[in-house]
Amino acid sequence: MVIETLAESSAACTHAFVYEQLKNECDRATVYRVLERLTEEGVLHKIVNFDGVINYALCHTCDNHAKHTHNHVHFSCESCSEVTCIEQIEPHIQLPKKYRIHEVNLTVSGLCPNCS
Repeated sequence: MVIETLAESSAACTHAFVYEQLKNECDRATVYRVLERLTEEGVLHKIVNFDGVINYALCHTCDNHAKHTHNHVHFSCESCSEVTCIEQIEPHIQLPKKYRIHEVNLTVSGLCPNCS
């Protein structure tokens, strides 16, 4: 049910949103545990918004755990607070030698097409 809820949304969802959709089915802690487990299993990825709220989105481009990355841009709308994955834009970050990147979390804020 958690996966279905996220699949039906056009944007990343917070724990509170998922819980609100499923509150007649399970409690808040269960929703949190399922979101965390699905993230660990590579079904979801986390996006930390500017205000520190964690959003969850389904993985669409991951074909296996060895290539499991989410190094794409996330867009956070300042008006409606929707967080959207923009998978077509993958920033290239070059660090000095001996540094290793495991994940990039790039969030851009502004107004989404619906709010601008």
